[in-house]
Amino acid sequence: MGKAERDRRPTAGRDSRPSHGVRRWLGDDPLGLLLSTPYVLFVVVVFLIPFGFGIWMSVHDFYFTAPGAEVEHPFVGFANFSAVLADPVVHQAFGNLLIFLVINVPLTVVLGLLLSSTLDAVVHWKGFFRISYYVPYVTASVATLSVWIFLFNGNGVVNSMLGSLKPDPSWLANPALIMPLIAVYVTWKNLGFYILLYLAALQNVPKELHEAAQLDGAGRWQRFRSVTLPAVRPVTSLVVLLSIITTGQIFTEPYLLTGGGPNGASMTPALLMYQQGIQQGKPDVAAAIGMILVVAVMIVSLVSRRITEGRNR
Repeated sequence: MGKAERDRRPTAGRDSRPSHGVRRWLGDDPLGLLLSTPYVLFVVVVFLIPFGFGIWMSVHDFYFTAPGAEVEHPFVGFANFSAVLADPVVHQAFGNLLIFLVINVPLTVVLGLLLSSTLDAVVHWKGFFRISYYVPYVTASVATLSVWIFLFNGNGVVNSMLGSLKPDPSWLANPALIMPLIAVYVTWKNLGFYILLYLAALQNVPKELHEAAQLDGAGRWQRFRSVTLPAVRPVTSLVVLLSIITTGQIFTEPYLLTGGGPNGASMTPALLMYQQGIQQGKPDVAAAIGMILVVAVMIVSLVSRRITEGRNR
């Protein structure tokens, strides 16, 4: 092979690849960056820009004005946050959210895992059962909440069945029962989605592991604890994280069921933001509540991740 031919071959290979400067900015696969650009723009427009504007609103004296009107919005620092943190209604809203979290997250994990394990063992009608559990998740909340109002109002089906054992005041008017009831409703409605996540993880568990454990004399509970639980830990971490995020977004259920009552027993930060920002015309206060809610959800999410990662080590 001549020297001229040897020099041409490496040059052709180098010309077919992006230059070093292009690779530094676009990466080794520019097509992947091109395909992900629409989603990145969506996140920037729908999430990052409104989030940044919310931060700006929370530290300014901001209020809605007529279109085209130019008014000053002076910087107030942490005055909005001080007012929010001193408001007992805000304290109650976050306390209600904590009650919801304590009930919803464990209930979602336990029921999702148990029902998915049961469905994974079903031989006949497996598709029918999967669809049955998934239907509430894709059904509009307005429709499903109407059914729950029919069931749990003062003259509803549940009170008729309980007779003299029915609570007084009734479910939707009882401050001690309304938030647990909402937590159970949200668990029931979203459970189908989490069951599918667990089913996908269970179907990836090698059957040989169960067979080996059974040959070693492990019972059903021992196989579940030693084989199934470790195999679905990553999915459990995801389910916990999604449940925490769902908790921070709770708005539709208390708004449609009780409007935040009775006496604020079902008030949530998201509903309080709506009341303060839209109904009472205090978007700066609502933005401050939103920033506190974001920080609280992030802290709880990080703690849950540390716990799940610690168990995986």
